[in-house]
Amino acid sequence: MVGAGFGGIAAGVKMKRAGIHTFTIYESSLGIGGTWWDNTYPGAEVDVGSHLYCFSFKPHDWTRTHARQPELQKYLEETVDEFGLRPHLKLGVTVESAMWDDDRHVWTVRLDGGTVGECHVLMSGVGFLNVPRSPSWPGLDDFEGAKFHTARWEHEHDLTGKVVAVVGTGSSATQVVPAIQPIVQELYVFQREPGWVMPKGERDLSGEERVALAKPWRRAWERWRLKYLLEKSLWRGNLYRPGTKVNDARQQFCLSYIDRQFADRPDLREAVTPAYPYPGKRPVFASTFYPALKKHNVELVPRAVASVTRTGIVDTEGEERAVDVIVMATGFRPANYLARLRVVGRGGRTLQEHWADEPRAYLGITVPGFPNFFMLYGPGTNGGEIVIMLESQAEFAVRAMKRMIRERVTAVEVKPRFEARWYRWLQRRMEGTSWLMSNNYFKSPTGKIVTQWPSTNLHYRVLTKVLGRVSETTRRRVAEPT
Repeated sequence: MVGAGFGGIAAGVKMKRAGIHTFTIYESSLGIGGTWWDNTYPGAEVDVGSHLYCFSFKPHDWTRTHARQPELQKYLEETVDEFGLRPHLKLGVTVESAMWDDDRHVWTVRLDGGTVGECHVLMSGVGFLNVPRSPSWPGLDDFEGAKFHTARWEHEHDLTGKVVAVVGTGSSATQVVPAIQPIVQELYVFQREPGWVMPKGERDLSGEERVALAKPWRRAWERWRLKYLLEKSLWRGNLYRPGTKVNDARQQFCLSYIDRQFADRPDLREAVTPAYPYPGKRPVFASTFYPALKKHNVELVPRAVASVTRTGIVDTEGEERAVDVIVMATGFRPANYLARLRVVGRGGRTLQEHWADEPRAYLGITVPGFPNFFMLYGPGTNGGEIVIMLESQAEFAVRAMKRMIRERVTAVEVKPRFEARWYRWLQRRMEGTSWLMSNNYFKSPTGKIVTQWPSTNLHYRVLTKVLGRVSETTRRRVAEPT
């Protein structure tokens, strides 16, 4: 198992519950958590309700409606210990490559430092929001102040009284800006293109609420309620299709929110109103971002960064602003799946060669030509509530492993025609969506939407349960003559 985030931990628990105990989880970071280990910037928290953003097998007494990074990290640590995963973890170890041996039906895995190991099944839980998008602005290397990406926050820098530039207005930036605004002297927020923003109502839970939610039935009800609301909004994927009732209603809600927040600031109202249909790119859920933009020490710069000088930032209109610190909230490279892990399948073909700039996988999990290889949070599975998706994917992989044990087969692989039909179906579902009409990180170099799941979590979960075995072909290793 590669990666010890939500996906790797879910897979570990599912394997142990299935009686599979001979596995190792490799994590390149020094701690577990994946994105929640990397993203420790001020204000980091989830976009969905806490009682939904947790494992079905481990409910939790959350302190907030939307959990913040420290509480999520603590929750994952507790999960690892409660389910006995600590002995299976190898932290600070990077898996550099994996090569399939079709004669012996094993994966040869190369770790950093030159160590080589073998496994029968290879699982990737590295996700896709793990490679920060580092800007290539001219002069960035010459900047004399502190500069860092939100996913690599450098806590040794005290921002108190500093002039800070936050570049970007996506999900990370909209959490960072309100968090640091009260302590900085001046804050410039550079916006290349506005996002669709909705208030999410994040707050601390009261003592009475926490006592009520401590009851198992009440906690289960809250999880069901949140899941129902999410599934209802995603039904048939109409939320992503301009012209549908649900899409029009959501876009109008966002526009009304803009009007309410900036009734006295027409300049900001115009600047934060997207020119593309909802959602277009990843929607932003934040209740404190718009109010922060109106603070006396905040200036929204509705232009992209053109270059950087030794002491400041120059926007696309040529205006330079002197700053002490540059915070790059410039997102990730999600369409570049498994960019840091070289996977070589049958015939010496790599995943990247198979994909040819269009990452795809059957159910987002398996790829023909790569036996006994499973991805969690793979192509075409981003959408809805990710923890539900991850559990479905982990269960799919564990069912295949149990079949291997039960039927004594040594290689399980998806049939090519199933992957081809799946990808064609998925691309047809992308037609008419606002994703194709906007600039976003969902697209491959060929322009295809390769990251998104265009339906509900329930729909996906059912498909992973019924389309597994019928899509698989199995083989047994031919024993060597004695």
